[in-house]
Amino acid sequence: MKTVSDLKVKIFADGADKAGILEMYRQDYIRGFTTNPTLMRKAGINDYEAFARDILTHITDLPISLEVFSDEFPEMVRQARAIASWGQNVYVKIPVMNTLGQSSADVVRILSQEGVKVNVTALMTLGQVREVCRALEGGAPAYVSVFAGRVADSGRDPMPIMAAAAEMVGSLPGAELIWASPRELLNVFHADAVGCHIITVTNDLLKKLSLVGKDLIDFSLDTVKMFRNDALAAGYEL
Repeated sequence: MKTVSDLKVKIFADGADKAGILEMYRQDYIRGFTTNPTLMRKAGINDYEAFARDILTHITDLPISLEVFSDEFPEMVRQARAIASWGQNVYVKIPVMNTLGQSSADVVRILSQEGVKVNVTALMTLGQVREVCRALEGGAPAYVSVFAGRVADSGRDPMPIMAAAAEMVGSLPGAELIWASPRELLNVFHADAVGCHIITVTNDLLKKLSLVGKDLIDFSLDTVKMFRNDALAAGYEL
């Protein structure tokens, strides 16, 4: 089987915990970072700009995606311009639509043509990928984030969708496809197999990278030992 060093797909760390971000920054296999308002809220971050600017003082040589949070398109554009000004390595995350279900393609087109690097996020259909690719034509470098994990949560196989999306995005100079919201470490290898450029991975999944290639008999024995040790530690009796 492939090892981590054999993979062509780039691994981006996904999170909002400063300590975790900086820990991942020290790992050679991490090629970028992403976050979003939900992760930041869970991490207890109260000042969005202060947090982002602080992280950007530590990480200047790898791409970092930071998201707008307005639901109004003109304000989305204003926020995106402001966020982009915080660093040359910033990609601004633009949701594929607002909460009314209205497409943000025009926002993407405006920003991309201005030279703002965008990460269009929360895509789940090939129709959305096609529309976003049209909006990015002739613009700045960009990421197209398809939430393959959420597609899988719906009971659909994301592999055919991601393979087709990779072809669409791959034909667009300067654009890269992200496999977003992975559900297991195996998704890293899935993303690599279908030609995704990037996969975003949370810290809990990243910690499993040390298991890649582990002997399965040894893994089985470790699991049995875990069950036995936990039963003893709990003091169970029959």
